[in-house]
Amino acid sequence: MTQLQHRVVLHAYVTEKSMDEMERLNKLEFVVDARANRAAIKRAIEEIYHCRVAKINVKIVRLGKIATVRFAKEFSAEDIGSRAGVF
Repeated sequence: MTQLQHRVVLHAYVTEKSMDEMERLNKLEFVVDARANRAAIKRAIEEIYHCRVAKINVKIVRLGKIATVRFAKEFSAEDIGSRAGVF
């Protein structure tokens, strides 16, 4: 089951805007599988990083599908970002 979750979330997506959102709004961006829906992305993020997701926004760009994930207040996006390889 864990391998399937890793196929949904491909890698972290890092830009200046995403770094600013990480600090100010407790959000991170991830490149995800184009076939994944919000529920699958939420389950995968919560299982991989052992956190709670508050909200997910999804956008489709030329690169693929990017999910912007806002975490619950008790979880820090900076800590999760360090585990995701953002730094």
